[in-house]
Amino acid sequence: MKLLCLQIAMILLSAVVILSGCSKEEQVIEEIRSVKTIIVQELSSGQVRKFPGIVQAAESSALSFEVGGQVEQVLVDIGDQVKKEQVLAVLDKEPYELLMKSSEAELVRAKANLTNKKADYEREGAIYREGAGSQKRLDQARFGYEEAGAGVKYTVSKLNLARRDLRKTTLYAPYDGSIGRRMVEPHMEVAVGQELFEIDAIGDMEVQVDIPETVVNRLSVGAATTVALTARPGETVAGIISYVGTMAGAANAFPVKVALRDPPSDIQSGMTAEVTFPLQDHNGQTGYLIPPQAFLPSKEPGRAFVFVYDSTSSSVKKTAVRLSGAQDNQAIVAEGLAAGDIVAVAGLAFLSDGQQVRLMQQPAQVKPEAFQLK
Repeated sequence: MKLLCLQIAMILLSAVVILSGCSKEEQVIEEIRSVKTIIVQELSSGQVRKFPGIVQAAESSALSFEVGGQVEQVLVDIGDQVKKEQVLAVLDKEPYELLMKSSEAELVRAKANLTNKKADYEREGAIYREGAGSQKRLDQARFGYEEAGAGVKYTVSKLNLARRDLRKTTLYAPYDGSIGRRMVEPHMEVAVGQELFEIDAIGDMEVQVDIPETVVNRLSVGAATTVALTARPGETVAGIISYVGTMAGAANAFPVKVALRDPPSDIQSGMTAEVTFPLQDHNGQTGYLIPPQAFLPSKEPGRAFVFVYDSTSSSVKKTAVRLSGAQDNQAIVAEGLAAGDIVAVAGLAFLSDGQQVRLMQQPAQVKPEAFQLK
């Protein structure tokens, strides 16, 4: 009997312990998953061509005076940073001040003549109404009065032009920027429109490249490129073709401009660069070879999803891409990815759009091949 009571007590005690354990709330700790990634970094040399170019500001202007004369002051030099409306150079103002004073004197004389002609017209009109005058003399007086009025208008316009020319003896910066070239010195005699400065706007940068006629038709605006800067060995900058010229210049080369995406802060106009262009033909386009483990299937044919890492938020974004076949056991991505994108290549089943992750290791800078899609 005592043994039976002891067994019942042990069972009750175990039940209390179990129930008390179940009553405690479970604490769920969200784990930040580590992911393995690759960088869509650079196009290989399969179907690409490389050409040298010169870095320049996306907005650049040649500055000149709208009037001619002798340069009195030059207030900036090559490399100077300037602000909008800052004075760059000044011409000798004396000839234009004298011209303005002469125009002012002509206006005074023209107004006096108008007053006299008006009085003559009014007098001839009064005589004519009394019957003592003639229609001819009245018409002549009216013509003289109208001519004097036109003379005043002409002289006013001449004075305004003289004042404008005087204002144009000072050359201002059209926007914030830096002086790229200076071709003027004090005491020089300059003509209207003669190029004196070249100013580069602060902001976007681009690379100017001359492309041979045999290649230019295989480039298209909007295509991604890779730019290597001579001043920064071993580094590349992503670029986009922003302009393809339609008229050949020297040596039958066509001007092409490549806009730089996030260029280094110390890049300057005039630096040399080498641009890698993906080539197209009339039946195809370029693409990237990406490992198959980087994709999630999509319901749409020829489509898939990848997870692109965003370094600013330390999260991944589910991104749709367009596929076009395969090559060398890798999928061809025709749209949706760009050079520099960081793509997850493992553990995709455990990832979701916007999920916080950390990189398993510094992603390798792979070189997906560029090729033509048939």
